[in-house]
Amino acid sequence: MKVGVFTVLYQQLPLEDMLDKVAAMGIEAVELGTGNYPGNAHCDPDALLDQPEKIKALKKAVADRGLVISALSCHGNPLHPDKAFAKQSHDTWRKTVRLAEQLEVPVINAFSGCPGDHPGAKYPNWVTCSWPPDYLEILKWQWEEVVIPYWREEAAFAKEHGITQIAFEMHPGFVVYNPETLLKLREHVGEAIGANFDPSHLLWQGIDPVEAIKLLGREKAIFHVYAKDTYLDEANIRKNGVLDTKHYSQILDRSWVFRTVGYGQSEKMWRDIVSALRAVGYDYVLSIEHEDMLASIDEGLSKAVALLKKVLFKEELPEMWWA
Repeated sequence: MKVGVFTVLYQQLPLEDMLDKVAAMGIEAVELGTGNYPGNAHCDPDALLDQPEKIKALKKAVADRGLVISALSCHGNPLHPDKAFAKQSHDTWRKTVRLAEQLEVPVINAFSGCPGDHPGAKYPNWVTCSWPPDYLEILKWQWEEVVIPYWREEAAFAKEHGITQIAFEMHPGFVVYNPETLLKLREHVGEAIGANFDPSHLLWQGIDPVEAIKLLGREKAIFHVYAKDTYLDEANIRKNGVLDTKHYSQILDRSWVFRTVGYGQSEKMWRDIVSALRAVGYDYVLSIEHEDMLASIDEGLSKAVALLKKVLFKEELPEMWWA
């Protein structure tokens, strides 16, 4: 496995300065944003597509520093009921597919998206309960009329361009937010649908990351992994539960907050996550996504790298010599 980083945290730096910085920190892989929510500071499809010399220069800049590109990321909402917003997300997704083909990057990270509650809706409607019965009707319409048809068509488009790993971050607010919904979409669309496995969003929902890894890993549905942590404030959870709409800056009042690796869960938890990934055959990248209000970017990233270097396995598995 390799330690990687989602480079949007250094979007203010020019590409080569960013690559120098992360390589010096011990990073082995970079995940590049191509637009939508992550922005495209280091990898703008409009500037790179069908420009062989620019493609070659980007690949060389990465390779010269001993790095690889683990994924291109274009997290957006192509199912948004606002047609202009949806079109921008969709166009960026399609450009990212074509760019991944030209850069020979195997994985695209994205969100599944979330529609509204009917064709004339203005905002997305994330359904979280089954009663009153209106919610089940909304859910049925979303999946059958919008989500499944859209991703069937887009999986076919991706396949035409050699991309067979569409990795969804299971993120609340979108229709794919846990292993069950990911596997539901995979069942209807095909094996091109998998996970960009982010423990941080599972932890606050009460999901055990190790059990989720075992479930998805048995289906060969883990394409990419985020190294991002969550601190659970048990006192606040006991008072208000885990659903929390307060701003992330209200750290003392929230039920949970994102933390750098090792500052939300124990090192033992991260050893267990890495071991579970190893057990299901995942041997790719753990990409650090730094979103910690209590640590600077440099210090938070450095601490995450140090912990992951301790817990990752680097050597090939031996034969079982003892049994």
